[in-house]
Amino acid sequence: MSTPAFISVNGRRTRVRIEGDPSDPPVLLLHGIGRSLEDWAPQYPRLAQGHRLIALDLPGFGFSARSPEPTTLKVLARGVIDTLDTLGEQRPLHVLGNSLGGAIAQQLLVLDPERVAGLVLVNSAGFGPEVALPLRLLTLPVLGRLVTRRPTRAGTRMTERLPFADPALATKERIDHALAIARQPDPSAVLLETVRELATVRGTKPGWRAELTGAVAKHPRPTLIIWGDRDRVLPARHLDSARRLLPHAETHLLTGIGHMPQIECPDEFAARVLTFLADTERRTGTLPQGAAPTL
Repeated sequence: MSTPAFISVNGRRTRVRIEGDPSDPPVLLLHGIGRSLEDWAPQYPRLAQGHRLIALDLPGFGFSARSPEPTTLKVLARGVIDTLDTLGEQRPLHVLGNSLGGAIAQQLLVLDPERVAGLVLVNSAGFGPEVALPLRLLTLPVLGRLVTRRPTRAGTRMTERLPFADPALATKERIDHALAIARQPDPSAVLLETVRELATVRGTKPGWRAELTGAVAKHPRPTLIIWGDRDRVLPARHLDSARRLLPHAETHLLTGIGHMPQIECPDEFAARVLTFLADTERRTGTLPQGAAPTL
């Protein structure tokens, strides 16, 4: 499967994309809040050499149907686990998570430690209170409902520019794609549920962050943390907190890059990730093999 396809996960429509040889070590790609698996598009040809890539639209985001219960980090992580089970992928994975996807990657480790071989956290949520104003404003009841109920092209253009240091990356194609997602029945409600679960108008809530990082520290795994120094969504100073909370992690700060380095500097990003994966596999031995089922 080299293009997105829909599968049924416990009766819930889920959009996935799979690349690479089924017998190669698996790598799971998790996107951020309000986003989709297209955020990893530049990395598919770069990372699929020697790895089986699995990307999905998280429950209620992109073009995947939501879970029936209110959205939380645990609900999103369980949706990921259920998707892997449906795909027949039971081996330990390297998990790459961008933004909210980084917090979900950590939650997956906490829920099912045997499932995670290593973590790559990319401008990850969970390491500090600061978050972009547009996301904080969504926690306000009236404004949040108004903004998400009636998406406009102008508003979507502003939203698409926010993650990038280079505004030219907010292309017409990306804006069209974001509008198509915003007009789906589930993403607006799930976006609001997620933002209000994790943040207030003042910033991200400290309780879930402390609980998550404390639990992750009990299950140390090889970890690479990457950040762009021009991130306007989750500021780069969060990397200092990440180093303190996960002292075993390898870290890299990218110059002139915003919230999505996998798009903004795809070659450098892929090179760092592939080096980390190769080093991890050498240190820990070959990941369990055995052909995984294909769709």
